[in-house]
Amino acid sequence: MTDYIVVERRVQIDASTARIQSWIIDFHKWVDWSPWERIDPDLTRAYSGSDAGVGARYEWAGNRKAGAGHMAIESVSTDEVDIALTFTKPFKSDSRAQFSFQPGADQTTVTWKILTPKTFVLRIMSVFMKLDKSVGADLEAGLAQLKAVSESHD
Repeated sequence: MTDYIVVERRVQIDASTARIQSWIIDFHKWVDWSPWERIDPDLTRAYSGSDAGVGARYEWAGNRKAGAGHMAIESVSTDEVDIALTFTKPFKSDSRAQFSFQPGADQTTVTWKILTPKTFVLRIMSVFMKLDKSVGADLEAGLAQLKAVSESHD
């Protein structure tokens, strides 16, 4: 069994799971809420596969901070979206991004989780870089934006 570093954040959104998922399963919409879309104004993007949902693929390449990589949606259900996440720059890494949904009476609790295998290199890096703090701040910013677009758009 693989050992993972897990970074996880959650937020309550005044919207249905279906509305929130529509912002997640269509990579074209990530420019409106993803915290990483604004890191590099010259970021290049390419979309392939399905327009949305399982099989949708997104590739990016940017400056040193934005890096490069690709994502592919692997599964979508009423309670979860699972995404394969591969970074090719600044370092190579295969991770998972998972969004889970817990509907309530008038709100949906959304949990965004990044799971990264604990490789030797990542173990060394984690001594100098606190992933929960740095990536966690990005997840919090992204969830705040996801909340804003989900609550304000039809």
